[in-house]
Amino acid sequence: MASSARRVGAETSKTRDALLDCVEQMMLDEGYPSVTYRALATKAGVTPSLVQYYFPTLDDIFIAAIRRYSARNLEFLNKTLEKRSDDPLRALWEYSWDEATGALMTEFMALGNHRKSVRAEIAAATESVRKVQLKALTAKFGKNARVDGDLSLSALLLLISGLPKFLNLEEGVGVKTAHAEVTKAFERYLDSVEPPVSSAKRRRAKPTGR
Repeated sequence: MASSARRVGAETSKTRDALLDCVEQMMLDEGYPSVTYRALATKAGVTPSLVQYYFPTLDDIFIAAIRRYSARNLEFLNKTLEKRSDDPLRALWEYSWDEATGALMTEFMALGNHRKSVRAEIAAATESVRKVQLKALTAKFGKNARVDGDLSLSALLLLISGLPKFLNLEEGVGVKTAHAEVTKAFERYLDSVEPPVSSAKRRRAKPTGR
C-alpha cells in the first residue's frame, strides 16, 4: 500500500506567519546563513520539529519567505500605481530604488546565488512585477508606444528597474563614480518623457528604502 503524503502546516496558520516573521528578522540581523531549523526554532520559541512541520526543507522556508515578501511588494506597487496613474514612470523609478536598496531583498538575491530553487522563485516574482509595471505604462502611453521615438515600453522598463539594481550593487562594493551624474541624467530623461506633476504629488530626490 502506498504511503500517505506527509502532512504540512497550513499556509494560513498564524504560527507559520510568526515563523516567517522570525526568518525575516534573522536575515536582516545576521544574514540568510543564520537561518537554520534549530536557530529559527530558538528565535520563535518553538521546537525544531514544529518548524519542520510547516517547512519540510530549508528551501521551503526561504521560498515561503520570498513569496510573502513579494506579495507585500506587489500589493504596495498596485496601490502606488493606482494612486499615481498620471506619472507611472516616476512612480516605478522610485519603487525600483526602494526595491534595489531594501536590505531584505539584498539578502534574498545573495541567497539566490547559492540555491537554485530560490533563484527560480525570485525570477518568477520579478516577472509578475514586470507584468504589472508594463500594464501601467501601457495604460498611460499605449500598447505599441515607442518612448521618445526609440525605446519600447519594455526596454524603458528594463532601464527603470535595472539601473537602480546595478548602481546599488556597485555601491555595495564601494564604487560610486558617476552614479549621481547618471541618476540625475536619467531623471531628466524621465521628466522629458513624462512632464513633472505637482511637487506635492511626488518626490524629486533619489528615493530611499521603505
